[in-house]
Amino acid sequence: MKVITSKSINKGKVIENADIPTIVDGQVLIKVHNAGINHIDLTQAQNFKKIDEKILGVEISGEIVASKSDKVEVGQRIAALLDQGGYAEYVATSADRIIPIPDNINYRQGASIPESYLTAYQALFNIGNLQPNQSVLIHAGASGVGTAAVQLARAIVNAKIITTSSSQKTKLCINNGSDNALDYENQDFAEEVANLTNTQGVNLILDFIGASYFKQNIDSLAIDGKLVLIGNLGGNEVKKVDLLQLMMKRLSITGTLLSSRSDAYKGALIAKFNQDTHELFENQTLAPSFSKVFAMEDVKLAYDYVRFGQNVGKVLLEME
Repeated sequence: MKVITSKSINKGKVIENADIPTIVDGQVLIKVHNAGINHIDLTQAQNFKKIDEKILGVEISGEIVASKSDKVEVGQRIAALLDQGGYAEYVATSADRIIPIPDNINYRQGASIPESYLTAYQALFNIGNLQPNQSVLIHAGASGVGTAAVQLARAIVNAKIITTSSSQKTKLCINNGSDNALDYENQDFAEEVANLTNTQGVNLILDFIGASYFKQNIDSLAIDGKLVLIGNLGGNEVKKVDLLQLMMKRLSITGTLLSSRSDAYKGALIAKFNQDTHELFENQTLAPSFSKVFAMEDVKLAYDYVRFGQNVGKVLLEME
């Protein structure tokens, strides 16, 4: 079968050949239709000399072609969250990693679900404990995780949603379900959040930016508010932190990476996610979308598309 590895992607010929994996008890074999591209893939490709060579890709959609689990049937259409191996024509994984996709969702949409929706789901509910009718500020609201977070916050708890994005993407955020979309290029989001919440602040913030947004995030949180750090696009180090402000507002700050979670955590998360969202995908309340699809051999072009922020939503590889 054809695969792309952390080593081959840095060569002129990016596609290599490998054996189709065999499965053991509790696993399934998937014929991959599409694979999602994520920043963790870019990082592993960039640092390939520091890690063992591996087949890239942590999320896919496809069809079950063999099963040694009573949880999943041959022929079932699914998406899956992987630890690695998605940039391939076939992949073996635990049945606990499977997300069934309904007939109204195609494989391209299906591949847009695992990393984005699960990251957003755990940040909003497992960590952020977002409750009905609370408020949430979602940075990078037009990104894959951002669009998923907006849909989930609206569908599951009907939160008041504020997003930030570049000026050309604010309308997309509103169309996706955000109540207010702020233009970070021309607006001070902390001032705007204060105006929109009558100076009370929001209950939860999902942040992909990090250091450069830290002070404004703290200013934007309500009493007992929570900041969940998902990314560090704006840097890692915060120079000055007013600890008294954190104490006076009783704030909680949590950092998280889904990729580093244990197998047990990921399995439990997926089970709860499937329970809470399957009907929402079926009735199209949750509508996964993608930005652009590249052929397998054009993976380098796809990486540049993501690296330079040209996408609105998920970028995919076509494995067929």
